[in-house]
Amino acid sequence: MKIAILSRNARLYSTQRLVDAARERGHVVRVLDPLRCYVRIAPGNMAIRYKGKALRDIDAAIPRIGTQSTFYGTAVLRQLEMMGVYTPNPSDAVLRARDKLRCLQILASHGLQMPATVFGDNPDDTNDVLAMLGDPPHVIKLNEGSQGTGVVLAEKRSASQSVIEAFRGLYANFLVQEFIAEANGSDLRCFVVGNKVVAAMQREATPGEFRANLHRGGTASKARLSDEEKRIAVRAAQALGLGIAGVDLLRSNRGPLLLEVNASPGLEGIEAASGVDVAGKIIEALESRVRKKK
Repeated sequence: MKIAILSRNARLYSTQRLVDAARERGHVVRVLDPLRCYVRIAPGNMAIRYKGKALRDIDAAIPRIGTQSTFYGTAVLRQLEMMGVYTPNPSDAVLRARDKLRCLQILASHGLQMPATVFGDNPDDTNDVLAMLGDPPHVIKLNEGSQGTGVVLAEKRSASQSVIEAFRGLYANFLVQEFIAEANGSDLRCFVVGNKVVAAMQREATPGEFRANLHRGGTASKARLSDEEKRIAVRAAQALGLGIAGVDLLRSNRGPLLLEVNASPGLEGIEAASGVDVAGKIIEALESRVRKKK
C-alpha cells in the first residue's frame, strides 16, 4: 500500500510515528507538505503535482493539517479524494471539526450532550446573549483556536463582557460556554479510530489553571472509560464523518459532556499515557479499508 501523510513537518512526533508504523508493516509512505502540492482542475484531466513531479497510485492519505493551513490543506486533500484516494478523514469532515461553532451545531443536532453554548455578533445583544447562557463563570473561546489557545475563563459577568468586547475589537469569531466547575480542571481525551475508542487519557490542569491541555502544562494519565463515554466519543466522530478523531469529554454531574472534536489529534501524549500503539491502530484501519475498496 502507498500512503501519503499530509504534514508540514516530517519531524513532528505524530507524523514520524505514522511513518514508522506504516514502514514496519511493509508499506511505502511519503510525507507531503500540502503547501508544496499544486493541482490541475479540468473535466477528465484532474492532476496533482509535488515539487515538480506528478503524484500517482496513492492508495490512502492521512491528513495532519494544522489550523494555519486549513483552507489550502483541505483543498489538496479534496483533490486526492476526487482522484480516488481513500482518506479516513475527508476534507469536508476536517472542515466541520475545525470550525468549533459548526462542530457543536452538528453534534447538538445528533442529540449529544455538551456544555450550553451561545454566540452573537451585535454588541447590542451581548447582555441578552449572556442571559441565554446563565450566570458566570463563562468560558469564552475563539472559534478556530487549538491546543487551549484563545480560551478565557471569565468569573464575573463584567469580565465576560470585557473579553467579548476585546474579541469583537479584533474581528474574531468566538463562542461562549457554561463553565463545568465539577470537572475540577480535568478532561478526557478519547482517541477514536474507525468505530471504536482505541486509547484514552485523563488530563489534569496545573494548579490555578482551568485548561487541561498538555500544551498548557497539563499532565496526563491512562483513563478508564465507561461504556457511555465510549459510545459518545464514537458517535461524535461519526456525526462529523471522521475515521480518526480526538474527542474531548468532561465528567459532569449530569453525565459525560462533549467539549470538542479534533480532526488531527496528536499521538505523543496519548501513546505515552495509555501505552497503546495508536499509530499502529491507524495503519491497521487503513489496511482494512483499502483492501475492501480494492
